[in-house]
Amino acid sequence: MPCRRRGLGSSSLAALLILLSVLPLASATGAQGPPEPARVKALAAMLPESPCGVGRPIGDRGAWQAVADAPPFREVVARAERLMESPLPEADDDLYLDFSRTGNRRRYERVRSQRHARFAELTLAECIENRGRFLPAIEDSIAAVCAEKSWVYPAHDAGLGNFKGTSITIDLGSSATSWNLATADYWLGERLSPATRTRIRDELQRRTFEPFESYVETGQPRLWWATGTNNWNSVCLAGVTGAALAAIDDRDRRAFYAAAAEKFVENFLAGFTPDGYCSEGLGYWNYGFGHYVLLSETLYQATGGRVDLMEAPPIRAIARFAVRMEVVPGVYPPFADCHVGSRPDARLMAFLSRRFGWGLEDYERQALLLAGGPSSSLFTMGVYGFPNSAAKRPAAARAAETPLREWFADAGILICRPAPGNRRALAVALKGGHNAEHHNHNDVGSFLVALEGHTPLVDPGSEVYTARTFSRDRYTSGVLNSFGHPVPVVAGKLQKTGRSAAAQVLETEFTDAADSIALDLRAAYDVDELEKLTRRFNFSREGTSRLTVTDEVAFASPQRFGTALITFSKWRKQGDDALVVGEGPGAVQVDVDTGAEPWELKAEKIDEDLPGGRVPIRLGIDLSRPVEKAVVRLTVVPADQ
Repeated sequence: MPCRRRGLGSSSLAALLILLSVLPLASATGAQGPPEPARVKALAAMLPESPCGVGRPIGDRGAWQAVADAPPFREVVARAERLMESPLPEADDDLYLDFSRTGNRRRYERVRSQRHARFAELTLAECIENRGRFLPAIEDSIAAVCAEKSWVYPAHDAGLGNFKGTSITIDLGSSATSWNLATADYWLGERLSPATRTRIRDELQRRTFEPFESYVETGQPRLWWATGTNNWNSVCLAGVTGAALAAIDDRDRRAFYAAAAEKFVENFLAGFTPDGYCSEGLGYWNYGFGHYVLLSETLYQATGGRVDLMEAPPIRAIARFAVRMEVVPGVYPPFADCHVGSRPDARLMAFLSRRFGWGLEDYERQALLLAGGPSSSLFTMGVYGFPNSAAKRPAAARAAETPLREWFADAGILICRPAPGNRRALAVALKGGHNAEHHNHNDVGSFLVALEGHTPLVDPGSEVYTARTFSRDRYTSGVLNSFGHPVPVVAGKLQKTGRSAAAQVLETEFTDAADSIALDLRAAYDVDELEKLTRRFNFSREGTSRLTVTDEVAFASPQRFGTALITFSKWRKQGDDALVVGEGPGAVQVDVDTGAEPWELKAEKIDEDLPGGRVPIRLGIDLSRPVEKAVVRLTVVPADQ
């Protein structure tokens, strides 16, 4: 049954507008405080009379038969049958408290994920099959989730206020759980028992709607992410707003959520540089900007297309981030807290390609609408799997050839690709930036080299998150501080943290034959004697291409100086002044030129916990004695096979 719309006149809206008109604004910067009463009123006129979620209710058998017939969904029912044969994983108090005792996030979060995914997987199977046999297990799973003391991750509940019931806040996990439960209720409707539906509404009210409304109206409880500029803002706003639009009966109250989301999500967009660079890295672009898209499409559908956040001025630049960051096909630099091997989310890319007419035919064929297959959440499936604002647009002509380079001038990031037809040619990602970026690593001057789909010289990416990762001890990590990046060590010191530790772009020159960029790195090091530290990258496309990294340093008095390469690959020294890093067609040769200065090589494993158990090797190239001036030049070329 379609969602119905009606006229205004509710006394609840009048009361809300009076309240909003007298509330003070918070003192923080950025978009904050209650939404404008006039905007709430305008949005109320756009929304349907009854709550509507994303996707389609189980009674729309035409829509769900299409899902059942789509090849990616043909195993959903069989997987749900197997799932019912296994017990619901237990997440007791002791497991929740594991993080507060040990700092380990994975043990509880793994079990929690299994518990919360269970009702979602069973709900999808029930909507496809429509026989009622999954309903008892769905209700049992929902009851178990609703009985949990906290939906907030232990890592985000440092004082255990959520666990103890002394406070209720909203985080990445609780907002997603809220939207998932509201979507299950919207899809299944009266197939669920009245008791289950009431329990869902009560828990959403207690855990999500009451704290959010209280924050917007009074500033308490403190939901820092509402005025934050990183992924938390868009993720939490999407979850809270999506749940409200699907589960709150009063239309005027739903309009309050829509208006608040419109307002607060401006803070998220402020976290990108004007050129669209996402300093959190590709994985968080998938997550954060992906939830911006989910929020946008949800509001678009709820308002009949009259609210379209995808038309906000910065969006086209931000949306192009993943396309522009591809070094060579399938290779993306894992700058910041990004895992090595991360790739753009296929559903997100298919949506963006069709919405903006990019002509990314492979993504659209593989992931548009039902081609994307089941997702980890019901709301993601609801937005991407059913008709949406992108899919209704015609396909564009196939995308043009990838350009030779991408220069993010505001962020100081350069992607250099080989000339078309170059056989076994290098490609590189070069980083300027600063050391107060979102999910920052102290990595000013870092770089990555790709060859034949391999990355013999790398930025090591993110560590496995623990309590240390987001604490004052963050930069004791050997992969988050500059020791774990291919950047200099100056007078025995690593790079400092902070916005002032920034690379200054001295010059750039871009041609078809070569790209070069010079960076002043002095501000990244707290060394009084440092008078000059210029790092120049020169990428030549001639022949099989080459990258030259030249560091020119000058001190007021003799000091130690060295630089480094980072790799996950096998390596060997070749002669007195060269290294071979990598194997087979993905190997590179690095020629080391220090002029008249002798140098030493020190290979060290960086003993940190990385995803997949990967162990980076730091190849330290250190001058053997203190210097007042020096030039260290590393030239990288494909190794002879």
